[in-house]
Amino acid sequence: MGNGLSSLATNLRLLALSVLAGAWDKPGLIERLEQALEYSPTDAAQLASRLLFHYEAGQPPSRQRLMAFLANEVSLQQRFASPDAKPPRLVLDPPRMGRPPERLITLPLPPLETRKDLAEWLGLFDHELAWFADLERRQCKVKESKLHHYRYQWIEKRSGKLRLIEIPKPRIKAIQRRILREILNRVPPHPAAHGFCRGRSCRSFVASHLGKPVLLRMDLKDFFHSVPIARIGALFRRVGYPAHVAWLLQGLTTHSTSPALAGEAFERLPWQRRKHLIDKHLPQGAPSFPALANLCAWRFDCRLQGVAERFGLDYTRYADDLAFSGDRNLLRLAPFLKGLIGAIAIEEGFEINHRKTRLRTQAQSQRLAGMVINQQPNLPREEFDRLKAILYNCTRWGPESQNREGVEDFRAHLEGRVAYALWLNPEKGRRLKDLWRYIQWSE
Repeated sequence: MGNGLSSLATNLRLLALSVLAGAWDKPGLIERLEQALEYSPTDAAQLASRLLFHYEAGQPPSRQRLMAFLANEVSLQQRFASPDAKPPRLVLDPPRMGRPPERLITLPLPPLETRKDLAEWLGLFDHELAWFADLERRQCKVKESKLHHYRYQWIEKRSGKLRLIEIPKPRIKAIQRRILREILNRVPPHPAAHGFCRGRSCRSFVASHLGKPVLLRMDLKDFFHSVPIARIGALFRRVGYPAHVAWLLQGLTTHSTSPALAGEAFERLPWQRRKHLIDKHLPQGAPSFPALANLCAWRFDCRLQGVAERFGLDYTRYADDLAFSGDRNLLRLAPFLKGLIGAIAIEEGFEINHRKTRLRTQAQSQRLAGMVINQQPNLPREEFDRLKAILYNCTRWGPESQNREGVEDFRAHLEGRVAYALWLNPEKGRRLKDLWRYIQWSE
């Protein structure tokens, strides 16, 4: 019994390796099935069709999923049931770039078909590529900073909790920048995503919600760290890279935290949070992490866009901020939508922070991304008045008297705040700009 099960598992593993060894399309699958199983073209074509029905072209499953699928094939069960069954031949085609989905087929992505291609593209030796990709998660065991790829910095949130910023060192940062510039930035994000996207901003995020009778705002809890690690590798495979290249790209853009180097603050985190950081995850601080998070949330955005269209609403997302707006019918729908959106988030690997959910009408202050959007983008009244008072006091008593927080370059800091207000609302911002011109700065 045990030998039979072992023999079946071995045969399925050999067959799965052969099936996954080349392009995931019908001609390639038929050819490899004919060679591995000595099937007739008709039988191979039927099995290839069933495989592509369950796993669409250009998107092969993992080896474990493929083995589970093949184990349920009646013809293969009968073939491998006999103790004298001939094992399948191992067919290993040279790896090739897969065919991406139709909407991505024209993207000018670098052709990286092998590990050697990836190493040459990044200007690395083979052993350096393995070290930086860290597929075996050795970085979480490193205790010497000079052997580590990242530096750690703890930042306190407004809630009092600590956020870990993982800052890549120069060499891994250069690698991630190249992946960002030549791969990730060439893949268009979902139209509803506005955070960290070229040509989009917080103004484009709120544009479709201006002047709407009702606004529903929701927040994703630990959005960046919640991106499932498997989805990052799946993203690279979806745009056409072979499995082993996709896994290396996944390794280069993710990180496993070293508790020894993260300091005492790491030990004060909840156990589940510590475990998540020790496992591979998106490092908040790497240049590639915002683009990866946006692209990995594509299906999540598609589903929420579908919900919005079903109920006649507008939907946009800025990083972890979700916004829905519509007519007063949204007041009645809100309890149902909160539950539905929460369920979709869980299914996609995310979680809604219900404490930050807000439902606002035109009679209230509707706020998104730190702006009031009842009619047009504006600074909140209290923030505008505070900035105006600081500028006035600077003209009367001098800027040194207003730098109470000890900002190093107070002039640039204040100029940036005025520029932001002017960008949001030019009419109101000009009042601040006029005050700014009267400030006497000491050289």
